[in-house]
Amino acid sequence: MDLTQTAFGTWGGGRFMHFGEALDDQRFMELMQLAYQSGIRTFITSDVYGVGRADEMLGAALAGIDRDSYCLVGMLGHDIYEGKREGSRGYPRFTDPALRPRDEYDAYLKMAAEKSLERCRADRFDLVMLHNPDERGYADASVWAAMAALKEAGLADRLGIAPGPANGFTLDLIHSFEQFSELIDWAMIILNPLEPWPGRLCLDAAEKADVKVLTRVVDYGGIFHGTMKAGHVFRDGDHRAYRPDGWVEAGLERIEQMRPAIEGHGLSMLQFASLWNLAHEPVKSVAPTFIQEAGEDALPVEDLLRDFAALPEENPLSADEVEEIARVGDNTGCMMLKGASKRHEESLRPDEWPMRSDLLELAARHGLGEEW
Repeated sequence: MDLTQTAFGTWGGGRFMHFGEALDDQRFMELMQLAYQSGIRTFITSDVYGVGRADEMLGAALAGIDRDSYCLVGMLGHDIYEGKREGSRGYPRFTDPALRPRDEYDAYLKMAAEKSLERCRADRFDLVMLHNPDERGYADASVWAAMAALKEAGLADRLGIAPGPANGFTLDLIHSFEQFSELIDWAMIILNPLEPWPGRLCLDAAEKADVKVLTRVVDYGGIFHGTMKAGHVFRDGDHRAYRPDGWVEAGLERIEQMRPAIEGHGLSMLQFASLWNLAHEPVKSVAPTFIQEAGEDALPVEDLLRDFAALPEENPLSADEVEEIARVGDNTGCMMLKGASKRHEESLRPDEWPMRSDLLELAARHGLGEEW
């Protein structure tokens, strides 16, 4: 089963990433069951979320449901087995030379896929994605040979790539499309009407390579859930507190300029953001972060999920509206991007590395400029 238009990611619910209130085990599993009952048929998990706990909870929540009635997406990349967590930097990638040589990539990925599937109570992934790859993951053929071996072993029907956890990796991602297009079926990127940059920069290349796109953060940190107001107070430790002061107010001001399209088509804010993403040809699936905001008057996260699940199948947004919304939400240059950059002279982190001449040549071919 291929991915459907609406998808549920196990990073939601405040369980494994600090957004809003953390749902307890029972409520989180009931939220996943509600997703299925509401018509959502794609479920995305990663072995690194809760060091396997997200897999286990998804498997328990969907136990007894016909496996052929939903699409299971797994993500592998962080070595939670032999790697040691490095504080906020998390676990190292399995491609770290300190952990193993290239000829052991296939054995690691096979082991990691089998363990993740066991926790999910499944025998195969419909799609398995290379999760938050380092420099090697975007360019090393041995990594993709090891990914291909998962299909050959019957552990996955499709392959994909999921950059992150921060934003960027544009040139690296396009390079992967061009080098490994025969293997890559899906890519996951950050995209929404208040964050069109840099996600839209890779869409033409994805379409040319016949790579379908799954988008996350469609809710823009919860603003498109429609419950956040100016002066919103985040709980201590909330992941969104790192953003600059005033980002909520600035986002709400821009949304007011989008209001004619939202209300004119009779959409909720989350439906609007999702349909704007899906109006881009290669984007075929969207996965919001479902957040239970703090406070007694906060909208129940279950209501947010039902609203998303009721997403219209027909997209009412015109091409002119899509471009006008992108103009209003334009965030070009709002942050330093991860991945290859002229800022770096050597690779010191798994998400930042030096620019290469072949990537600059790629940027020129795609009309993406030289300022990286």
